[in-house]
Amino acid sequence: MVGDLEFERPAKELRSKIAELKRFMDEKGIDLTDELQRLEERLEKVEKEIYGNMTPWDRVQLARHPERPTTLDYITTLFTDFLELHGDRLYGDDEAIVGGIAKFHGKPVTVIGHQRGKDTKENLRRNFGMPHPEGYRKALRLMKQAEKFNRPIVCLLDTKGAYPGMSAEERGQSEAIARNLVEMAGLTVPVICIVIGEGASGGALAIGVGNHVHMLENSWYSVISPEGAAALLWKDSTQAKRAADTMKITAPDLLDMGIIDQMIPEVEGGAHRDLLKQASLIETVLKSSLDELSKMTSDELVAHRYEKYKKIGQYTFENDSIGVK
Repeated sequence: MVGDLEFERPAKELRSKIAELKRFMDEKGIDLTDELQRLEERLEKVEKEIYGNMTPWDRVQLARHPERPTTLDYITTLFTDFLELHGDRLYGDDEAIVGGIAKFHGKPVTVIGHQRGKDTKENLRRNFGMPHPEGYRKALRLMKQAEKFNRPIVCLLDTKGAYPGMSAEERGQSEAIARNLVEMAGLTVPVICIVIGEGASGGALAIGVGNHVHMLENSWYSVISPEGAAALLWKDSTQAKRAADTMKITAPDLLDMGIIDQMIPEVEGGAHRDLLKQASLIETVLKSSLDELSKMTSDELVAHRYEKYKKIGQYTFENDSIGVK
């Protein structure tokens, strides 16, 4: 399979042997069914061992898999009648963020997400999924439109972070992200966020303030990438694996800490192995979330979001003021 990762090497070697044996059987007309069955049973056992004992760094690598489904893959699979909307009405259209109106189970929703490319040409066009300020302003424009017409909002997170270049700073990157955080906190419609790949820093959080936050099993979500953390802590970005092992950035860790609401299981070997099956697993969780949140009033939705984020972390109350430990 294209894009096999280092920790998957034992399974890759077995798959190659199985493919070679099948070719030999076809070419020579020799029946080696028993040997083929033994190899396939061994492959099944090896895959269960590999994918059942993944380290945080292994999950980071799967989140970055070049064939991993993107936001548009899920939009076309999960939703119908998608109409993409463009531009922030201030500067331009940022293709690193896509969004628009669609239907989910026949009901209108607004869906927004980071979009990376499938090849070098598309990655350059979409800036490798790293938005400029106009991307976040476009996202906010669509969210406010959804609020006006009482449509639930679904955000799909998958970015290495907001674009760190001079052009982004000149156009107000930090202000755009901060404004999104404030505005999303007060939206009066249901907001559901799903981390489908990489969820790095404020670039992800800028469309990640929701009533429910879910993560795919092999995604990660953090204030900084493992490479960035390693460069800060040990002055050596090659220590990324060490950083990933200590940062608690994977879905199982964040679920344990109460930062996310649900971990969505992945197809064995990663979401790229079967898009339709993975979309079905997401669909189940998304429908459940929408059903639950749709029963709340506007005031209840805002209060629910406030309580959700207030519970994250540890606090102490002194003299009616709040201090963070």
